[in-house]
Amino acid sequence: MSEFFRNRKDEEKELIKKFENHIQGKDFHFFDVEELEKVVELYLDNDKFMKALKASEFAVEQFPFSVELLILNAHVLASNTKYDSALQVLDRAENIQPNDVDLLLTKANVLSISNRNKEAIECLEKALTFAEDRDEVLFQMGMAYQQLGKYEEAIKNYKAVLEENIDHESAIYELAYCLDVTDQLEGSIAYYEKFIDADPYSYHAWYNLGVVLHKLGKYEKAIEAYEYAVAIDENFASAYFNMGNTYSALEKNNKSLDAFSQTLRIEGPSAEVFCRMAETYDKLDQADLAIKYFQKAVKFDSLYDEAYFGMALCLIQQEKWIEAVHYSKKAIKINKHESKYWQALANAEYQLGNQNSAIDAYEEAVALDPEEVSLFLDWSFIFYESGDLEIAINIIKEGMEDNPDAAELYYRMTAYLIEYGKYKEAFIFLENALVLDFEMHTVLYEFFPRVETQKALFKIIDQFRKDNQ
Repeated sequence: MSEFFRNRKDEEKELIKKFENHIQGKDFHFFDVEELEKVVELYLDNDKFMKALKASEFAVEQFPFSVELLILNAHVLASNTKYDSALQVLDRAENIQPNDVDLLLTKANVLSISNRNKEAIECLEKALTFAEDRDEVLFQMGMAYQQLGKYEEAIKNYKAVLEENIDHESAIYELAYCLDVTDQLEGSIAYYEKFIDADPYSYHAWYNLGVVLHKLGKYEKAIEAYEYAVAIDENFASAYFNMGNTYSALEKNNKSLDAFSQTLRIEGPSAEVFCRMAETYDKLDQADLAIKYFQKAVKFDSLYDEAYFGMALCLIQQEKWIEAVHYSKKAIKINKHESKYWQALANAEYQLGNQNSAIDAYEEAVALDPEEVSLFLDWSFIFYESGDLEIAINIIKEGMEDNPDAAELYYRMTAYLIEYGKYKEAFIFLENALVLDFEMHTVLYEFFPRVETQKALFKIIDQFRKDNQ
């Protein structure tokens, strides 16, 4: 660590100590606006939200007419999900300085978080009349329209952002998303090419085109666009990163690793890039290297849940079930709202013979993502294997309610009903399955290894094929 950074850290610690001693009545100190802003920001940087809240409330008591401190207080309140209180504070600030753009942006942000997007848009329209840098205001307007499902208005605003600032990466991605949702991606290529015609050396214009081409599945052309971007600016890390993802989609994994390595060269360590490299090594069947890079990711960012999940998947492949449970739980501890984390945990627990723990994990996973068909297949299989066919059947029925067109569920129901001896019902579900996806019928043979049963099923399936030619 350089002397400059060491001194800055010492100054920050001293400021916090000074502030806390003052609050506790141990010493008396005077703090100016900048010092109090710094105290609140340091608490926020260290995820000490309650201390940040107390510090921001103290700050506005000391300087009740400081718009900067009122905005900061509102930001901390919103971070603690106290949205109504945040808006009240912002109203106070607006009475003092009604045309402050930062204030209006913060207010719009809180309104959007509170699902009051129409009010947020009104607030942003006011901000737009005073803003010198319009791109951020237009971007927030686009986001508000997007949350309202008004994609055309969102597109209009995102395009306006790029007219102001072609380097605005968030607008690039949100525009591509909205164009995708409205089936306008293909037609948008000409829009991006317009920027290139105006300035062929605009690396961001080439990058934007690459993003759209990737989304359209035109991976080779996307690579070409990214290559133009890095030819113009050899230190354009985002283009190398996206190039790595596109090479991965093309299954050109060694080239993908090269592109990710270039990203690291330019930007330095990154949990996200380490994770992408780990996933690429996993594709190359180099599990040990994959785990090594997932470990690099969590060493750099101990709260990067995707890396723990990635390690769990690698360990499941290696049948290291105890370790897989450990890392699945780590991922869940950080982010309990990801269905796939619970599914990995359920799989590993089941392999260890912890049936109840596996069932609990599948229940959590299904609650989070009832449209993931594999969850119902795996969850029901536990009961099928233990002979509880009625429960297995009910789980598949539950899956069908959420996924009425999933052929896999109808084939699985057919298998369970045959095992249960309910042949008439089984053949009704088999007919539905064959209508949905005839080619998938071979999954049934995995459940019935006996040749006699396979022959009987083949006869029924073949008759269906002939009747429906």
